[in-house]
Amino acid sequence: KKGINRIGNLLVPNKNYCKFEDWVAPLISKMHDEQDAAFLEQAKELAASNGQSDEPLKPFAYTPSEFIARLGKEINNEESVLYWAQKNDIPIFCPALTDGSVGDMIYFHSYKRPGFILDIARDIRRINDLSVQSHASGQIIIGGGLVKHHTCNANLMRNGADFSVYINTGHEFDGSDGGASPDEAISWGKIRITAEPVKVCADATIVFPLIVSQTFAKDLEEWKESTKECVCWLED
Repeated sequence: KKGINRIGNLLVPNKNYCKFEDWVAPLISKMHDEQDAAFLEQAKELAASNGQSDEPLKPFAYTPSEFIARLGKEINNEESVLYWAQKNDIPIFCPALTDGSVGDMIYFHSYKRPGFILDIARDIRRINDLSVQSHASGQIIIGGGLVKHHTCNANLMRNGADFSVYINTGHEFDGSDGGASPDEAISWGKIRITAEPVKVCADATIVFPLIVSQTFAKDLEEWKESTKECVCWLED
């Protein structure tokens, strides 16, 4: 009756969804234009070479992580996590990007103008390559389900994460992915047997800020100095 929607432990009024649609819908149309232009350019190049070009085909569709980075660029707001992620070239992966309001916007767009594509295949390669090419790998996984499994599975490609912290309220008895203990991931090779993983059974909105405040954020300047020359992953 009051037009309030519940998302986890958040309350979101209907007007927020309307503002989101007003902002995202034109952006999807713009990205669709860019996708079609890139495809057309590639088609012309292939036609000019009679299909005999040895050059590999260039990707013309956005990946979910590129879509998210574009949102961060367009919002141009320092209060946004996406803004800072794209500004610092930190990819945000979301294999279930269509499961939610963004998916609703893409669905509505598809009836106005079919053909917009999200290339999930390039993203699975990108996240797995980041894992494989990392000197060391650590994961702090908040919640369960797809987020937890997707992150752990990327670490499987490098024979397991070196460091791992789970924060969720899942339990083993119901067979859920969130409830699975770190031992389950070790058995798959998703966490290294030499690691010392931890699972915190608690509300992440309470616990995670406390963990951050007592770790690298405890002395941020010292942490920045100690990681200044850090090389995160191997070059291609």
